[in-house]
Amino acid sequence: MSNTLQLHNRVKKILYSLTGITLAENKDIMIANRLHKLKRNTKFTGGDIEELLDSVEKGNYITEFINTFTTNKTHFFRECFHFEDLRDRVLPMFANSAKPIKMYCSASSTGEEPYSMAMTVMEAKESLQKNISATIVATDIDTNVLQYAANGVYRYSKSSKEFPEWIQPPKYFKRRVEKNLASEEILIKVKDDLKRMITFKVMNLNDGSYPFQKEEFDVIFCRNVLIYFSVEDQNKILKKLFTHLKIGGTLYLGHSENPHDLINYVQRIGQNIFIKTKDLF
Repeated sequence: MSNTLQLHNRVKKILYSLTGITLAENKDIMIANRLHKLKRNTKFTGGDIEELLDSVEKGNYITEFINTFTTNKTHFFRECFHFEDLRDRVLPMFANSAKPIKMYCSASSTGEEPYSMAMTVMEAKESLQKNISATIVATDIDTNVLQYAANGVYRYSKSSKEFPEWIQPPKYFKRRVEKNLASEEILIKVKDDLKRMITFKVMNLNDGSYPFQKEEFDVIFCRNVLIYFSVEDQNKILKKLFTHLKIGGTLYLGHSENPHDLINYVQRIGQNIFIKTKDLF
C-alpha cells in the first residue's frame, strides 16, 4: 500500500470516528487538497502531515479537522417542492392557532435551508392573513458554516434562478454593497425578523443521542446529508431523529435518500415527503 493511500485511509478513519461520515473511494484529490488546507487552518508548525494527524488523534485541532473535511453544498429553496408542501399543507394547519409549530433543520450548512423555511413561514402568514408562531432549530457540525449562517450575508445576482417566483428577495434581505460594479452581483443580508425565528447550534448527527425532547418537532428537514453516511449509520440517524418527531409530523428527505427501516412507520405523501404515523417503540 502506498504512503499516500495509507495517509488518505487514515484521514477517512479519523473523520469517521469523529463524525460518522464515510468518504467515498474517489475522494483522493479532495483529501489531498484539504490536508493542505488543514495545515494552513491549524497553523501547524510541529512537523509533517502525519504528525498533524497524530495530534488530531490525541484530541487536538478537532474542530479544525471537522470544519476542513465536511462538505457544505446548498442554496436557497433547494428542492423547492418541499417548501411548497410546507407552505400549502403544513403551515395552514397552524395558522391562527394557539399551538406553535416547531421545526428542525439538520446539517443546516451556511444557512440557506433554514432561512428558506423561515421565508416560507412568512409567505404563509401573508397569504393566509393569519398569525403562525414558528421556531426553527438549525444544527451543523461545522462551526465555520454556523457562524456564516448566523451572520446571514450572501452573494446574490438579480439574474439568479435560486428563488422561486413566489419569493421576492427584497422582502427578506437588506441590500448591503455592490460586489462588483461591472456585474449584477451584490451582497444581501437577512432581515432580523427571519433571524429571530432561527436558533443555530453545533450538533453532530453521529452522536449517540440528541439534545431534544421526545416528539419535540412538528417538521424535520434532513435532506442531502444522509448520503455522506453508510446505510447502517443512515438508519441509526433516522431512528434517532424519528423519536423527536411528533405523530402526524412531517419528515423531508433529500431526493436520493429513503426512510429505510422507518418505511412501516410513515405515510409517503409526495416526493420524499413522509408523515409519521406511529412510534418505533
